[in-house]
Amino acid sequence: MKNNIARKFPRLTYSLLPTSIHKLENISKLMNANIYCKRDDLTGFAFGGNKTRKLDYLIADAVKNKYDTIIATGANQSNFCRIASAYGAASGLKTYLVLGGRKPDIPTGNLMLDYLFGAEIIHVNSEEWDIWEKEAVKLELYLTKSGRRVYRMPIGGSTPVGALGYVEAVREIIDYSTDTCINFSRIFFPTGSAGTQSGLIAGKEISGLKSEITGIAITKNAKQITDEVSALTDGIFSILEIEKPECDIKVDDNYIGEKYGAFTESADEAVNLFAKKEGILLDYVYSGKAAAGMLDYIRENRISKNENILFIHTGGNIQLFK
Repeated sequence: MKNNIARKFPRLTYSLLPTSIHKLENISKLMNANIYCKRDDLTGFAFGGNKTRKLDYLIADAVKNKYDTIIATGANQSNFCRIASAYGAASGLKTYLVLGGRKPDIPTGNLMLDYLFGAEIIHVNSEEWDIWEKEAVKLELYLTKSGRRVYRMPIGGSTPVGALGYVEAVREIIDYSTDTCINFSRIFFPTGSAGTQSGLIAGKEISGLKSEITGIAITKNAKQITDEVSALTDGIFSILEIEKPECDIKVDDNYIGEKYGAFTESADEAVNLFAKKEGILLDYVYSGKAAAGMLDYIRENRISKNENILFIHTGGNIQLFK
């Protein structure tokens, strides 16, 4: 990468970086393709996942600006909220979570870990993201009036500062290609709250990376996510003080299912294939659906057999234990 612009911003080092890239030998043979995997499920902290990259920047920003309280928002089994709880505990920040969904009788998976990390949890019995965010704003106002200095983060930590984590991830991909002479024509990953995709796109434009970046939607339709990625990318270039170039945003929303979090047969197939062929655990909400999309692109000959494909495993496998 011609410059490490994102490193001008404060950053914690809880994420174990760079994450490895390796070829999925067995699935590649099965699909007659060249498929590689970037293991962002192995970023380490609090069971890892793509959200540690974002929180390295977000919590560093909160600490630098002397906030004493953080608010994170998501679903009951939010990976972001699980990791935010751990960051709050490790950084001495009081953590509040606003979680969408009924409070279960017995907390499992990510929710069990939220309690273990000491987070205060407010459950909102709704599936609507906007309602969760409104409740988080109410909580922020209440805590601020009570004398707390509150750093409220949106769903997924998808702010320009948080997205810098994936601007940096592009540098790791380029370093790998430089060291191995393996260049990726396609990159696939799950896209939901726009932070990962906007960071990758900004990193691509800054570095000159040639890969086509395709986000497999797991939350909203392609237009909604495209609009959110575009707006967030604007924000990234703004804080980096770089004029925004024309960006190519590709989002495929054919793998969501009936709604966010819905079971799909294609994701189930992908989860089983990765487990049985590579010993890699995906989840049914995020990484499984992104892998299903990538596999379909290969089967449908939308990718030539000579291309090198990179799948970014963004984590989330704690969902298997919910």
